[in-house]
Amino acid sequence: MIGRNRYKNRIELLQGTLDMLILKTLQWGPQHGYGIVQALHATSGEVLQVETGSLYPALHRLERQAWVRSEWKQTESNQRAKYYRITAAGKKQLASDLSRWQHMVEVIGAVMHRVPDGEEA
Repeated sequence: MIGRNRYKNRIELLQGTLDMLILKTLQWGPQHGYGIVQALHATSGEVLQVETGSLYPALHRLERQAWVRSEWKQTESNQRAKYYRITAAGKKQLASDLSRWQHMVEVIGAVMHRVPDGEEA
């Protein structure tokens, strides 16, 4: 029962949403993978939890698209980590994704708030 409840409130991200969230996080400054996960978790009110099995394929995909670049650096704890930063093309893509996302939210909201004929709001 505990295991089932653990996943009950889990929010599955729509396809493509993770890329947009990563780009937004990198807009705040360069970050390594763990830092991206922590930033998404913290800024979502600890609701979003991105697994490494989803994060790194997304980062590699974004890198292939030239929306992010990476370089190896030392972390604050003196460990070697790959840091990612958003590119100009990534910023352009983020703006496009955000526009589509906002439109989708409006459309879904309109559907969800529609009152069936004959019923009162």
